[in-house]
Amino acid sequence: MTRKDKPLSPRLSIYHWHWGMVASIAHRASGVLLILCIPMYIWLLYGMTGSPQSFEHIVNILHSLWGRLALWAASVSVFYHFCNGIRFLCLDIGWGESQVMMRYSAGMVLGIAGMSAAVFGVLLW
Repeated sequence: MTRKDKPLSPRLSIYHWHWGMVASIAHRASGVLLILCIPMYIWLLYGMTGSPQSFEHIVNILHSLWGRLALWAASVSVFYHFCNGIRFLCLDIGWGESQVMMRYSAGMVLGIAGMSAAVFGVLLW
């Protein structure tokens, strides 16, 4: 592609995908999911501190398929966001700034997140 043919605002389909890019986009997505989970957490806390009937209702919701799926997604998001946040802090202080190390650390964080997703899935089901 010549310079004249390059788009002014490239879309994601034009880029050559690599682990660092996937980790960065997943970090943003996990952050958005965590923000969207805040009302759910407040609702759960409100329901658990009410009457014994509301507590039992919340426990039944958490033990349902959708409740377990929501807990799994929130747990994986928290763990991934934490691990990748540490990776970004290390990059900010100058550790692992080479292109090879950035791809390696991104792949390692994605792999750890995948393993944690499997562990959280086993623990919740």
